Amino acid sequence: MHFLCTSAELSEGNSRGFEVEGTRLLAVRRHGQVYLYRNRCPHRGIPLNWEADDPVLDRSASLIGCVHHGALFLIESGECVAGPCEGEALDTLDCHEDNQGIWLTA
Repeated sequence: MHFLCTSAELSEGNSRGFEVEGTRLLAVRRHGQVYLYRNRCPHRGIPLNWEADDPVLDRSASLIGCVHHGALFLIESGECVAGPCEGEALDTLDCHEDNQGIWLTA
């Protein structure tokens, strides 16, 4: 397991980037639950944002967006619902949250 951050460091309706062993990750908290994905757009295989700590949520904080070509992904599943990779999905990663914080478990 890899420790990512404390729970307070990922507030409701926000995203946060991480790097673990050279792999960029993206965590989003929605309705109290944490969703963790590999920060890699299925369209071109590049990160969804310019810099690791740049936000990736749309203005309504209800979808994950790719700044490079505008693809939009559901937070809960990572499925692309608009853009050139529609029907594909972000790579989901297992995570666990406890009293210490958020952990990558895979």
